Amino acid sequence: MTYETSKSQVVPEDGQTPRARHRPRGIKVPEVTVYFWITKVLCTTVGETAADLLNEKAGLGLTGVSVLMSALLAVVLVVQFRFSTYRPGVYWPAVALISVVGALISDNLTDAVGVPLETSTTIFAIVLAVVFVVWYRREQTLSLHHIDTTSRESFYWLAVMFTFALGAAAGDLVSERIDLGYWLSAVLFAAAIAAVAIAHFGLDLDAVWSFWIAYILTRPLGASIGDYLSQPTADGGLGLGTVVTSVLFLAIILGLVIRLSVTRRDVAEPEQATGHAA
Repeated sequence: MTYETSKSQVVPEDGQTPRARHRPRGIKVPEVTVYFWITKVLCTTVGETAADLLNEKAGLGLTGVSVLMSALLAVVLVVQFRFSTYRPGVYWPAVALISVVGALISDNLTDAVGVPLETSTTIFAIVLAVVFVVWYRREQTLSLHHIDTTSRESFYWLAVMFTFALGAAAGDLVSERIDLGYWLSAVLFAAAIAAVAIAHFGLDLDAVWSFWIAYILTRPLGASIGDYLSQPTADGGLGLGTVVTSVLFLAIILGLVIRLSVTRRDVAEPEQATGHAA
């Protein structure tokens, strides 16, 4: 899907843009293009297989993987916030790491604490809704073309975190209840994303909600693809293993990031603040 996410923004009577002080020089997130969705799904897939690899092969366990991935994510996000413009080489590693950490939040609640998937899915949905409400009330816009202050970028990454956690919990819940297998699960989630795209382009579904619903759904889609490729044939997978699958997808992601860094085809342009926020 290629579209702008909530183009407009409220302009006060004095003509000043809300929260405009200390504005960085450019937009901190990429334009939403086909490159965005491909790279997003790939990052989600490699995040799933890499977590399994560290958990099973490296013997770190759920707690060890959680601590390691959280520390790496913190370092990458510090670098991400220090830049004043979007940098593919920093942004996409942050997405890959946050996909792992978001999934680990769900796994820790389910496996370590014993919270049912129905409960964790509900909790993550509520928390994500609260993030969006507070974000909008504070900034008067949810537009990706206005992720140009530290405050807005903080809300953005917080929302991304909980979309991954929600996607992980909801995806596991669907997989356990329906038991379609990896391949059919991937088809199911891909069809759901296609339905969101049709609703947006054909039925004028709001751009903000179209984007975030699709963003949530890409997490279980990527996880299903990763599991299908990496899991043993006896369990319904192709048996490539987590090492081969992780290396393969990391190589593709690296190629895409290098291409985007050179061509700058996903660099978003800032919008003029006009009208009312959608």
